[in-house]
Amino acid sequence: MPSLPASTAVPAAPATAAPITAVLAFEDERAQGAALAEALGVPCRLIVRHRFPDGELKLTLPTPLSGSVVLLRSLHQPNEKLVELLITAPAARAQGAERVLLASPYLAYMRQDIEFTPGEAVSQRHIARLLAQHFDAVVTVDPHLHRIASLDEVMPPPCRGVALTAAPLLGEFIARQHAHDQLPPLLLGPDEESAQWVAEAARARGLPHAWCVKNRRGDRDVHVTLPDGLDLAARAVVLIDDMASTGRTLIEAARLCFAAGADTVDVAVTHALFVGDAMDALRASGVRRVWSSDCVPHPSNAVSVAGMLAEALRGV
Repeated sequence: MPSLPASTAVPAAPATAAPITAVLAFEDERAQGAALAEALGVPCRLIVRHRFPDGELKLTLPTPLSGSVVLLRSLHQPNEKLVELLITAPAARAQGAERVLLASPYLAYMRQDIEFTPGEAVSQRHIARLLAQHFDAVVTVDPHLHRIASLDEVMPPPCRGVALTAAPLLGEFIARQHAHDQLPPLLLGPDEESAQWVAEAARARGLPHAWCVKNRRGDRDVHVTLPDGLDLAARAVVLIDDMASTGRTLIEAARLCFAAGADTVDVAVTHALFVGDAMDALRASGVRRVWSSDCVPHPSNAVSVAGMLAEALRGV
C-alpha cells in the first residue's frame, strides 16, 4: 500500500513562474471555483458550456487570459469532462495563458494501475500521460492509488503531479462535531485500504481508530469483518474512507457496528460519489449523518479543500 500523500511540503514555484491570475470553472462547480479563487486572491471566471443537438460541446472561455490560470474540474462522471479538458487547456493558451494548471480534486481512472488480465488497458498510465500533454501541473486530493507512492511516478515530466490528502481536515471536523461527547468517537475504516486515511484523520486530534477486513466478490457484493477484540458497546463510530461509490462496503460495516453495540454510526469521506441509491441505502442501514469534503459537489459537503488546494497551486 502506498503511503498517504502529504497535504503540505509542496516545493516552491520557480522564481520565473508566471503568477496565478484567475480560476476558470464551469457552472456546476461555481461554488467550489469561487472558494478556490478567494483562497488564491484572484477572480473566478466561468467557462460557458453549450451542447449542440448532436451532443457536441461548444465551450466559450473568458478573454483575454494571462499568466498562470487554474482550471478547476473534478472528474466524477469523467468521460465528457475529459473532453472538456482537452478543449479548454489549448484554448486557454490561445487566449493568452502562459501556464495552465489543473486542479482536479477528484481524479478519475487512477485505480487501474496494472494489467490484471491480458488486453486490459492500464487507464492510470494513459490518462496521466494525456493530462500531462496539456497541463503544466495537476493537483488532486486523495487519488485512488494502490501500488505507487507518488502521482509524479505516473505523470510524465515536465508536468508536475501533486497529490494531497483531506484526511486531517476530516479528522478535525469530526472532532469538532463530537467535542462535547464523554468519549471521543472511534474512527473506523471499512477495509484495509482505508487504513492510511483513518490513521491520518485520527492523528489530527489523537482519536482512537481501527479498520475492518473486506472481501469483495463483486461491485455490489462485499463481505466485511470487524477487527478482533474491538469493543464498540455504546460508542459513537465514524466510518471514514477516501471515497464512497455504491456505499455497499460502508453499509456492511455500519451493520456490523450496530450489531456489536455501537450507539451511533456516521460516515465521512473525501469523495462523495454515492451512485444510484447509495445515500438511501446508507440511511436505511442506520447511518445517522454523512459528511464529505467538497472535492465532489454533493449535498453532504461539509469540509472545504480550497485552502489546501490554493497552497499547493502556489507551490507549482
